[in-house]
Amino acid sequence: MITDFAAIDFETANGKRTSVCSVGVVVVRRGQICDSIYRLIRPRPNFYSYFNTAIHKLTARDTDQAPRFNEVWTEISDRFGGLPLIAHNSPFDEGCLRAAFDIYEMEYPGYRFHCTCRASRRAFPHLPNHKLKTVAMHCGFDLTDHHHALADAEACAAIALRIGDYL
Repeated sequence: MITDFAAIDFETANGKRTSVCSVGVVVVRRGQICDSIYRLIRPRPNFYSYFNTAIHKLTARDTDQAPRFNEVWTEISDRFGGLPLIAHNSPFDEGCLRAAFDIYEMEYPGYRFHCTCRASRRAFPHLPNHKLKTVAMHCGFDLTDHHHALADAEACAAIALRIGDYL
């Protein structure tokens, strides 16, 4: 069972994985939430698609004065360094992280990712779907602010704590 990890969620401004506009991280140590982080990020490229804004409600007005990804990552990464990262649909979040590292010409440190979506399919095969909100509700977490990066990271952490043996 994984008891030390960082649940992470990115939101993007447009269809480019490099366009991260917010990040939420929940740090869990010894099975207890000990830290949470939320940051807005100026996306690259810096434009918002209607589709993405309709999902997470963020616009350029929210992030035009925000720091760039490399500044945010430098500020926050020591708070969960060395921990495995857990995301719901980890290929998306890992793809965003790798793309952001690439576009900012940063050396990728080889983060290990685990996926609560895949794990939930094994743990709860009877659910009608394995979307974050559905699995979170099944695990007793009320995800009322879905697509807010910190709320989604909190839901992911709650799921991981419940089904850690499947990760």
